[in-house]
Order: sequence, then structure tokens, then C-alpha cells
Amino acid sequence: MDSIEKAIRSAFAKGDPADRAFREKVYRSAFGALDRNLKTNPNMTEAIAQRRREALLAAVTAIETEFVPARPAEPQTAAPSVAPEKPAPSVAPDSPAPASRERGEPAFAPTLDGERRPRAQRRAKAPKRRGGGRRAPRLRWRLAGLLLFLLLLGAAAAGLWWLAVSGTGERLLTPAQTGANGGPPVSGASDALEGWVDIFTPGDPTTVSAPGDSRAEVMEEEGERFMRITSGQSGAPVLFDIGQGVLEDIAGTRAVFNIVAEAREGGDTQISVDCSLAELGDCGRKRYAVGAAREEYLFEIELPASRPGTGGTIAINPDVEGRGRAVDIHAIRVRPVR
Repeated sequence: MDSIEKAIRSAFAKGDPADRAFREKVYRSAFGALDRNLKTNPNMTEAIAQRRREALLAAVTAIETEFVPARPAEPQTAAPSVAPEKPAPSVAPDSPAPASRERGEPAFAPTLDGERRPRAQRRAKAPKRRGGGRRAPRLRWRLAGLLLFLLLLGAAAAGLWWLAVSGTGERLLTPAQTGANGGPPVSGASDALEGWVDIFTPGDPTTVSAPGDSRAEVMEEEGERFMRITSGQSGAPVLFDIGQGVLEDIAGTRAVFNIVAEAREGGDTQISVDCSLAELGDCGRKRYAVGAAREEYLFEIELPASRPGTGGTIAINPDVEGRGRAVDIHAIRVRPVR
């Protein structure tokens, strides 16, 4: 099982894979993660990107076929034995009608050409419908619908990739959205891009500090923990420590940083991100427009091949406009691209 299929199946474990809407959400997230990775790789060619999209589409197609119900096998009926021919009994004109006549059914049925034929003869000419005659069309419609969905999903992924490499997507963003904003992720779907190193997780709040009048609190909703950060009137940012070992791992690479965040409902805000990476330098100031949907905010920097000497920090101001709005941080991670 390759990494893409493993990531999708891992995401299935977070919900009900029998629910088609849930599966489609996982697939969309996987395509979004792939497109973000293609955008952040400066050496990516169109041919390589197309092969990666086709590989993901093939994995989705293979997985989805497991959820299409199999067509039941048609029963094998033994051929009827041929009875020895017997002379047809003669029926006198005054003989009573067959059993169908006794049930009130006429012995002859009208036809389109006006000719009266015995009803038994008309039935013999009509084709008989087999027991599974209605299941096959329904199965074909399901397969056709699945194929259409996969084609549309692939076309959407290709369009997003084109926007990324052509720079059109950047021109469509507002000035505050100069960072790489991704779509709402499904837990586990971003693992399709292996090699992420955690900088912050809500399970270890000791790596977070809130100087001045800023605040950082571990919260929990629906069984999921996150860090809610708020800046006061001073605008002091909240600091997230980066271990020295992490900086040593990414030294001399092009590192991609990923901040998973969302604003409180109805409180869309603009955040700023600064980095202090010891002897490796800094990342410059980044600004993002953060909405109520959980999203991944990425940026990448080229780091020198030198020893950091100490650890570093990522500073996040959750509201650059100073209105006291809060942001929930679910994870901060980094991935070296060598």
C-alpha cells in the first residue's frame, strides 16, 4: 500500500467511510494537499505534476470501487426436459374455455393490427423479464455517476494547479492574503505528504508563551484540543518555540512551514507571522486572512547550511487590526525539501 492510499484510509478511520459525502470530503482534501505541495515546489515541472495527479486519481478510483455493490450472480436454471410429443387433444366447439376463461379472462386478446389471437399465444411472443433485470441499469448508473465525480475532481485539481503555477491565484487574493491558503483539511489527509515535523501540538502547551497582555489557552471542543491565542491592546504576539533539533534537521534545505488555524465563528481576522530561526535567519513577515473554517497556511524559505546554535520561535499576532479577535491554533509543523 503506497503512502497516498495509506493516508486516505487513515482519514477514513476518522469518520464513516460508508458515507459517500464523507469519502468525497476526504478525496477533496487529498487533492488540495497535493496541489499545495506542487505550488510550494519551485522545481516541479508540468509533466511530473500531471503524473502525481494521475497517481492520486488512480488511488481514489481503486479505493472507491470497494464501495460499489457487486452485482449478484444470476441463478443457473436447468434446461427444461422435453416431454415426448403427444397428439394435441381435439376440442369440440362446445368445450369449455381454458382455465383463464374460468377466471374471467377472455381467451382472445386484441392486437395492434386488429387480429384476434389466443392470449396464450400473445404471452409466448412477449419477452420475459429476468429477476435481476432492474438491478443492472441501477448499477450502471452508479458506476457512471462515480466516473463523472472522479473526472470532475481531477479537472478541478488540474485547474487549481494551473492557477498555482501561473500566478493567477496570487493575483486573485486580497493584499492581506499574500500567504498560501489551503482548503479545509480532513484529519489525516495531509499525511499524504510525508516528512512533516511537529513544531507545536496542543498536547504540549509548555512550548508556548504569551508575553505582555496577550493570552494563550488550551481549549477542548468535541473531544479535540487546540490552543486559542488572543493579543491585547499592545499587539504583542504569542510565541511558539522551535527546538534546536528541528532547526538542525531543516538547515540547508528549502523548508515548508504549515500553520493549521481557524478564527472564531463570525470573527474573521488577519494574522501576522514572524520567525526567529537563530543563526539560520528569519522568514520575513507573513500575513493571512483567517476565516471560521479550519485551513492550512503555508510558506517556504531557503535556509543556509549552518548550525543554528540555539532554538528559535514563531511569533503569531492573531489580530493585526487590534480588535481583540482570537484564533485557534491546531498545529504548527515544518517539512524540509531537499
